[in-house]
Amino acid sequence: MTIENMFLPQLQHEAVLTEKFFSRIPQDKIDWRPHPKSMSFKELANHMAEIPSWITATMELDEMDMEAYRAPDFDTVPEITKAFKINLTQAENALKKPDKEYEKTWRMLKNGNKIMEMQRLEVLRVMVLNQLPHHRAQMGVYFRLLDIPVPSTYGPSADER
Repeated sequence: MTIENMFLPQLQHEAVLTEKFFSRIPQDKIDWRPHPKSMSFKELANHMAEIPSWITATMELDEMDMEAYRAPDFDTVPEITKAFKINLTQAENALKKPDKEYEKTWRMLKNGNKIMEMQRLEVLRVMVLNQLPHHRAQMGVYFRLLDIPVPSTYGPSADER
């Protein structure tokens, strides 16, 4: 099995689950946050929508300097979902590479200084693909605090039994 064939189904599965979470974000609470140090629904969803673009950057670039990074700032759930789908399509295409491409080194920089360096394969596994379940769980807490049913993910949630 190729690395591409391991990652693509996982990414597609995570995308379906993530879209379920997006669909439950109440537009009238898009700026709500559970704590002043927490992201708002809007910030969290925008962050989740950009995660597939990290796959593209990892596979298409040798390094990325975060000095110029600016987080996306879409205002509505439909805009966020659309951005997620566009990023997802680009990520799926970026993953269609021979295994040797996954072995190449990738670097994250800040103002030219190295923050981290590892194989693309490890960047995808450790830094990128784990982000979606992590932030969906975070969003699930937001839902729970607002009494919004939490979608099922890898099994039924308490709200969908």
